[in-house]
Amino acid sequence: GYSLSDAYPNPFNPTTTIKYEIGEFGFVSLKVYDLLGSEVATLVNDVQHAGVYEINFDATGLPSGTYFYTLTTDNFTSTKKLILLK
Repeated sequence: GYSLSDAYPNPFNPTTTIKYEIGEFGFVSLKVYDLLGSEVATLVNDVQHAGVYEINFDATGLPSGTYFYTLTTDNFTSTKKLILLK
């Protein structure tokens, strides 16, 4: 199946780990957005095989605040919240 896990740690400073699962081969996008909906980071933008993945997000250079990360595939979309505390 598909899943997007809560980032750990969260709140974080300056790095956190995001874990997700892809159910089948296909295009995968994992992006981070600020509260205004502006994209601040692209963590994954590629074709991937089915499996479980972990990626580190380094928010060095971003201000403290609330962010959202969205996983998008051909068959699945999920969004979760991140809190960056400096």
